[in-house]
Amino acid sequence: MPFPGKMRGRRAADFLDEVQHPDGIRRAVGIAAMNALAAFCWDRRPHPAVDLETNVDAFDAARITPGQMVVVVGAFVPFLRELKRRGNAYLVLEQDPAVLKADELPFYRHASQAPVVVPQADVLLITGTTLLNDTLDDILAVAKPNACKVVVGPTVGLVPDAYLRRGCDILGGIRVTDAYKFLDVLAEGGSGYHFFGKSAQKIVLRSRRQNGLWKNQDAIVFPPELVSQ
Repeated sequence: MPFPGKMRGRRAADFLDEVQHPDGIRRAVGIAAMNALAAFCWDRRPHPAVDLETNVDAFDAARITPGQMVVVVGAFVPFLRELKRRGNAYLVLEQDPAVLKADELPFYRHASQAPVVVPQADVLLITGTTLLNDTLDDILAVAKPNACKVVVGPTVGLVPDAYLRRGCDILGGIRVTDAYKFLDVLAEGGSGYHFFGKSAQKIVLRSRRQNGLWKNQDAIVFPPELVSQ
C-alpha cells in the first residue's frame, strides 16, 4: 500500500492524479477517489446521457437472448454461473486458467487472444479489472460496433463520459448508501453478500447514446469545490 498513515487529510485532487499511475494499487486508489467524487457529482446533476437503475444487476440489464454469443473478459464468477445456468454460448478471456472450474475450461481463451475472440461477441461483459491493468481500450477497440458492451465492477463510477466515448452501453457498479456500516462490514472481512441491500446497492447506468453522440465529449471535469475537499 503506497499511502499508509498518509491518506487522511489529503486533498481529493492529489488522489485523482493517481488514476494515471503505472502501479495498479495506486491507480486503484485514484479510481476510488474519482468514484467517490462522482457520486457527489451525480447527486448535484445526474448525467443526461444515461438512465440510472438501482438494485439491478448488470448481467440482467444486458438482456441476453438465446443464440447470442457472449464473451466474458475476466473470470467473473456470477456471470459465468448464470451463463451456464441459462445454457448461453460463451467464451471467457482470462490470464490464469486456474481460476476457472473444470466445466468452464472448454470455453477458456487466454487474454492474449482478445483480438480474435472479442469481435465474435454479440454481448461483451467486461470486468472493471481492465481499468487497473490498462486493457479496456484495446478490448473495446476490436468489439463489433453493434455489440452490447457492458463494463462492471466497483471501479466503475457515476461519471460515464469516458465509457460513452468508447461505445459502452451499460455500466454496472455499486453505490454506498451507509458509509459507516459499509466500512464496518469491510473491516470485518465482509463481501457483497453482506452489504448489498443493507449499506450498498447495485446500480446500472444505461446509455441513451445515438450514433457517436459522445465521440467528441471533453474530458471529465469535477466541480472545483469538490476537488478541493
